Formats: sequence, structure tokens, C-alpha cells
Amino acid sequence: MTETKPYSIHALELGPMENFVYLIEDHATRRAAVVDPAWEVSRVLQVARERGLHISDILLTHSHHDHINGLEEVLEAHDAQLHLLKPEAQFWGQQLDLPTLHHGGDRIALGDTEIEVMHTPGHTPGSACYRLGDDLITGDTMFVFGCGRCDLKGGDPEVMFDTLRDIKHSLPASTVIHPGHNYAEVSTSTLAEQEQGNPFLHFDRRQDFVTYRMHYHDLHRDSPYRPVARGQQMPD
Repeated sequence: MTETKPYSIHALELGPMENFVYLIEDHATRRAAVVDPAWEVSRVLQVARERGLHISDILLTHSHHDHINGLEEVLEAHDAQLHLLKPEAQFWGQQLDLPTLHHGGDRIALGDTEIEVMHTPGHTPGSACYRLGDDLITGDTMFVFGCGRCDLKGGDPEVMFDTLRDIKHSLPASTVIHPGHNYAEVSTSTLAEQEQGNPFLHFDRRQDFVTYRMHYHDLHRDSPYRPVARGQQMPD
């Protein structure tokens, strides 16, 4: 018998950069958390209204403009608590109104839904992934068959290499990732599928990863991303 999840995840693809904005619904309390509010926030608020939800929390995976430009609009509509990692708040440098600052391993209670905050630096120093049950909301840390850029301010490809290895080795293969952008032919994928087809998870040596991320990938791969066989990341 399959155990029923205490939550649902609603994904909305919004804006010119194919962002995914997520609404996490706790079934028991009708509370909801918005992950990375941006772009057409009115659509997120409409989904909440239609489902009878009160947005009590806002979770940021990181502070780049395309993931936070709707933050104020959500705060104007709902008395919501803002959550992000302390290193990201320091990197962002904004004067925030009493956010809840987290460390990796912290847990957020959204009614009956427990959300684990994972510190996953590489795209930015304080990037976070949010784990609930067998679901992982990955922001720009991991895409379906891709990963976030490391050449922007705060990015570090060597750190990203370690982060992706940690995710691959520490989480169950059945974990379903929900990325920050719709860059692939499918919108979600399991870690098992990523281990097989995500070229960024195929490198055993840090320097090879850095070379691929910084000098090869963006010149040779276009979206929508498709799986890449191991050993075919950088064909001779």
C-alpha cells in the first residue's frame, strides 16, 4: 500500500527565463510555501486562492533576480515568513525584514510537512535545496540533465563539483528533483536518471568537471537538455 504524502507540489513555469516557481501545499492545515517567487506572481496567488491556501512561508533557493523579483508582491498579499540560508543572506547583502536565516540541516515545519534545508553552494555561496519526503527542489543547483552556471558572481565550479557529488551519494536514487528552470525535455527526474544521463554527475576528477562547466558545456549543449551517456560529455 502506497503511503499518501502530506503535501502536494504545484509547479508554475513563469517568465522569460523558463523559471519554475513552486507552491508547496500542506494538506492538513491548508498552509502553503512559495519557492522562489518571481515574474507572474498573480498566477501563484491565483492558484493559492483557488485551492483555499494561505501562503505562510517563502523559501528562497538563492538570491538572483530571476528567482526573487516577485518577493515583495507575495509579502504584500500574505503575512509570510521568509526563509533562506545565512550565507546567502550575507552574499545578497539586502536589508531584509526579519527573515528566518538557516544553516544546512535545519528543518521547516509547514503544518504536517517537514522540509529539510540543504546547503548546496556552487551557483551562489548560500544556494539551498529543499527536501521533503522523496522530493528535492533544487533551484539552480541541479537541472534535469544540467546544473547551474558557476561563472556569475559568487559561483564556484570546484564547490559545485563537491555539492553535486554529495547530492548523488547522500540521497536515495528514487529522489525526484524539481529544478529551478525548465531546460529539459521533461520537467522532473529521479536521481537515478540523473546519475545515468546528467553529464555533470559523470566526472570523477574535479578539474575535468571545472573544464566542462566553465569552458565546454555552454558552447556545445543547447536546451532542451537530453540525457548524455557516461563518457560522452566531451567527445574527442
